[in-house]
Order: sequence, then structure tokens, then C-alpha cells
Amino acid sequence: MKDPNNTRNTMPRRGSPLWIFFVAVISLGVGAFVVTLTRLTATELDALVHMPVILILGAFIVFGELRPIITPGSTENNGATTSTTFSFAALLYAGLPIAAVLQAVAVITCGVFRGRTPHRIAFNVAQYTLSLAAAQLALLACGIHGVPTGPWVPEGADLPAIALAGAVYFMCNDALVGAAVALHERVSLIKALRWDLGYQVLVHLALLGLAPLMVVAMDRSAWFLLLIVLPFIAVYLNASVSVRREHQALHDGLTGLPNRKMLIVRTEEALGEVRGATARRLGGMVGAGRRQQADPVGGRAGLFLLDLDRFKEVNDTLGHPTGDRLLQLVAHRLTHSVRPGDLVARLGGDEFAVLLPTVRDAAAAREVAARLRAALSEPVRLDGLSFDLEASVGIALFPDHAPDFELLLQRADVAMYNAKENRTGVEVYSPDKDRNSPARLGMLGDLRGAIDRGELELYYQPKISLHDGQLVGMEALIRWRHPEQGLLEPDDFLPIAEQTYLMRAITHYVVNAALAQAASWWKEDLAVQVSVNASGRDLLDTGLAETIEEGLLEHGLPAAALQLEITERILMNETAYASETVGALAELGIPLSLDDFGTGYSSLVRLKRLPVEELKIDSSFVQRLSATAEDAVIVRSIVDLVRTLGLRSVAEGVEDAHTARLLREMGCDAAQGWHFGRPMDAAKATEWLRGINGFPGSIPGSHGLRPSPGGSGPNHESDERDIASRSSL
Repeated sequence: MKDPNNTRNTMPRRGSPLWIFFVAVISLGVGAFVVTLTRLTATELDALVHMPVILILGAFIVFGELRPIITPGSTENNGATTSTTFSFAALLYAGLPIAAVLQAVAVITCGVFRGRTPHRIAFNVAQYTLSLAAAQLALLACGIHGVPTGPWVPEGADLPAIALAGAVYFMCNDALVGAAVALHERVSLIKALRWDLGYQVLVHLALLGLAPLMVVAMDRSAWFLLLIVLPFIAVYLNASVSVRREHQALHDGLTGLPNRKMLIVRTEEALGEVRGATARRLGGMVGAGRRQQADPVGGRAGLFLLDLDRFKEVNDTLGHPTGDRLLQLVAHRLTHSVRPGDLVARLGGDEFAVLLPTVRDAAAAREVAARLRAALSEPVRLDGLSFDLEASVGIALFPDHAPDFELLLQRADVAMYNAKENRTGVEVYSPDKDRNSPARLGMLGDLRGAIDRGELELYYQPKISLHDGQLVGMEALIRWRHPEQGLLEPDDFLPIAEQTYLMRAITHYVVNAALAQAASWWKEDLAVQVSVNASGRDLLDTGLAETIEEGLLEHGLPAAALQLEITERILMNETAYASETVGALAELGIPLSLDDFGTGYSSLVRLKRLPVEELKIDSSFVQRLSATAEDAVIVRSIVDLVRTLGLRSVAEGVEDAHTARLLREMGCDAAQGWHFGRPMDAAKATEWLRGINGFPGSIPGSHGLRPSPGGSGPNHESDERDIASRSSL
């Protein structure tokens, strides 16, 4: 079976050790081939015309090269080529020139048919020529020399000489191939020879052992060759069936790449090699009286998990057949972008894995990952459409991050999702970002009790109109007053909760607490809209709309008193944005605010179908507004777009008067950030609202005159940034 991870057709870099080895072997092979041909006399050439058995041998040699016997566990690179039997028989019967020429014709024919590169064909011709020449020297040393004018037929007493010649042929051939593989795969020669030595010895013992019998048979009659070929055909057919079954069990049917089962086997082998190298090097260090270094002395192995971004859109838009063709193209690009010896596997869907049996460190692994992403980023054209592919890659290293395959794959998966969430493209596993780490799991247990113990609190940050300084609303931001760690920000615990059922309980708590606080303010004639953050999972919760409706009725509030903020990325999720919850919220009249606008891939069609009343421009653009012209253009374009859609634009992360002034000049409707007020607990927020209620003209700091109470002055007691909820809620 064809190995999709085979990169031996790749031309070695000029001046590299592999290139030098190729040049040396090819040069020696050409020299031996030329010398061999000059030994042929006119009489011997004339004798060949009257030897049809030589033509039959030549046909069998070509067929043997084209159709190697591939057994389970082997590939076209190390399968048993039956041409060995026929070429060695030609060597015994008619001498080196005939055998070398027939083998060269077969190799060239096979190379052209299989699309091998010229340098690889030339090396194979040289390899066989040198191996046959070495066997010829062994025969000459034993006094055996067959020529076309006087073919040699062995007798029982000649078996030791034939065995010697066969052993020399095998050792020379295996050494040349092993050295090329070692340089190509960047492993030691001993390791390359040891990979399938037992298999190769048994195969060559059988193939070379048949050659003398073939010589005896064809000396009696050329027709006997047909009888000898029949067993080869039977073995070939049985081996093909076995290999096909094994291939189906270990490979992906769509792309031909190894599947998870084969990935496990190859990874365990790689981890075993690293452990063995570590043990050997440690033994050497102890023998030399040196200390063990902190760096893993046996090197590292790396496992990548790669997931295509937005692949579902291709399937949904163009259908699965186009998606399948795209996956096949991705598989091709990946296998031609990895290093020699690396393994690319498909785990299912649009998820691929890449095994690096050896890698120096995390930086080297990142370089490989960056090369993979660059290869995938080349535009693809299918069905008349052009696609820009992107992928997120997670990296886990052995032994740094995990001691076995399962944990290595799990942690590569964690890193991949971090890369996808943070839009960084490539992430190396970090325990601090692992939501499944023991510390985070312990925090999850504490968080369960925190809800019941009432340790969660809401803080409020104002949104201010940039046109007249009026209060637009208050955003509710959750905090956890941990009994041991103090006041925790949302980023410290919400990412854990978002992966569990606790997120639903937290969301319902926030909604109820925000409605209760809004009712308290409205009773004091402080009619202010309170907004709370909702995740994509919240919009799939059919009980959310019911909770909001009951809360509004309980507190006697209109629907406009509450606003839900959702991130822009929710528009990428068909299920979430078109869920029953969204429809129920629309019927209640609950307005939506689109948070972090500019960081996702919004569909304007979907946007218009949502009951959105405002779009919040992400703080990453706002904070660089006066620093870069590009960000100023982006912000101005968003403001113009929002105005065209008839919505309100709100800028997040406004920290100074200059930024507020620029936004106002651009036509941005409202803003929030340190310049107008930091998040405040309920008591301080109430006091602040009472203060501005006595001065209805404008809110202090709204026109850049001075910061509001709790604003961003240099003497403020806190230096931590908290800009309009970086996590949900």
C-alpha cells in the first residue's frame, strides 16, 4: 500500500549529508556499471540473441519491481521485491553485465511508472549494481563465473559459494539502503538497520534461496520458469488481501492517512525510543561522573493536534463531497510539509494529529507547527470557489507534559482549544491554561459551594453617552469573594464554569441579582438599564427566557430594564443564534448587545435577524485608537456600519479623555471604561447613581473634563484592568 507519509521523493538539500551520500553512491554505481558493460564481448552479445530465457528473466525482473510482495506491517519502500530472485538468478547463470542491465531496466521502468524522482531512480540503480557487483566478486573468489557464452549451472557442492554470494549481496544492499534511510530520517545507522532487520533477513533468505533452483530449471527449459512463477503469484495474492485488511484497520478511508490506532502504535514506539535514549545517556553520564542535566537528556517527542477553523461552514454551504475533497487536499499538504520521519494521522472529521518522534524543544515544535499552518494557508480553489484555510494547532511534548500517549493527546487537545479560543494559531500546552488541571478542578469544587454560600457578587460599570454625557446603562460584572484567595475576577473562574453545568446556575444567579438591583434602583427613580453577559451555551438554555420573564414580573420591571450581552462569535454558531431562547427573548422585548465586535466573523444577515440594539467595539481596537492609523480606520468603519444598521455603537476600554474625544468626533454613541468609572459594588454604584441623578445635565468625565469618581486617575487604589467583562458575565 502507498504510504501517504512517504517523503523520499523529496530532493535532498544540496551539500547535506544525504546529498553527499547520494552523489557518492551514484558515482560508484555508474562507474561499476560502465566497467561491467565494457566487459561484454561481441560474442557474448551475439549469444544473448539466442537465449530467450534471458528475455523471460528480464520480464520477470520488471514485474517483480512493479509488484512487490507487501506483507502486513510493510510498505512499498520495504516490501519484498521478487525481482531479487530473478536478478540473482541472472547473475549466477549469465554473469554481472546481464544481471546489472536487466535490474537497471526494471528499476527505471518502475521509477517512471511510480513517479519517482530522477535522483531516487539513479540511487536505486546504483544500489543494485553495487550489490550485484559485490556478489559477483564473492562468486569469482570461489571460482564461479557465468557468461552468456557459457552459462553456469550450480551443483550441490556449490551451495556454500552461493550462500556466501547471497549474504554479500544482502549486506551490501541493506547497508546502502539503511544508510540512506538513516540520513533521510535523521536517525543513527544502527537504528535504521534494526527497524526491520529480522523481516529483511527472512525475506532475502527465501528470495535468494530460490535463485539456484530457478537456474537449474531454466537450464533444462525456459518453460519451467512459468511453473516457478506460480508460487510467487499465489503468495502475492494472499499477501495483498492481508495487507488490504491491515491497511483498512490502520488507515483512514478518505485520506489514506494513518488513523488513531496506528498513531497510538507509532507514538508508543517513539516514546520508547526517547526513554531508551535517556537511559543510555544517563548511564554514560554516570559512568563519566557527570550530573544529570535538567533538560531531558534523551530528547523529546512531540504530538500535535490540528483542527481546521470554520470547516463546518464548507460542509454546510457546499456539501460533504466538497468537504471531503478539501480534507484530502489538507492531508496532502500536511504530509508534504512535515519533516522526514514525522507521521500525519487523521483522527476524524477535520481533526488531524502529527507525531514528531524527535524534537529538540518547544521552539522547534512551534517552527514545525508554523510551517504546517503556512502550508494550509495557501488559497484553495474548488468548484469555482476560493477557500482560505486556517488551522489551530496544539502542541504537547514528551516527557515535559505527559508520560504516555493518552495524556499527551489530551494535553495537545487542551493546547489546541486554547489556540482556537485565543486566536493565536499555535499553543504549547501550559498547566496554567488547563481547565482540567488539579488546581482548577479543586476550584471547580469550591465554586459549587460558592453559589450556595452566596460568595458571588455583582459589580456595576456605567455606559455613558458621548453626545450629551447621559447615562446609557450599567453593566453587571460578576466577582467571587473567595474565603481564602480574596476577590476573584471573572477570568479566574468562569472559564472553568463554562465547561460544566455550573454555568447555567451562575447565569441564572446573575440575572436574578441584576433584576433585583435594577428594581431597587427603579424604586428610587433611578431608572437605569442593567446589562448582563450571556454565553452561547446560555442561549441554548430554554429556561433562561422563563427565568427572565419571572424576574421581570416579580420585580415589576419592563423588558427594557434588562439587556443581554453576547459575544460576536455567537453569530458563527447556527444553533445558538437561531435557538428557541433567542426567539423567546425577542417576544419578551429583551434587547441584545453584541460584545467584542470586530474580533469575530459576523454575518450581517444573521445580525439583522437578532434583536440587537447596540454593538460594542472591542477594547483591543479602542485602546490603540490614537496610536495606530489602522485601528482608527477600523473603529471609524465599525461606527459607520453600526450607524447604517440603525444601532447604537459603544466603545469598550476608554481610559482617557483624548480617546473619548476621538470617539465622539467619529460619531460613536457611547463608551465605557476607566475614564468614566471602574466597576463598583452595589452600594457604591447606588451612591454614584444618586450623585449623578442630582446633576442631570451630564456625567462628570463624559466630555473629558475630569474623571468620574472611581475613575482612572493616577492615585487610584487599584491598577488592575477590568474593562467590560473579558469573560462571560
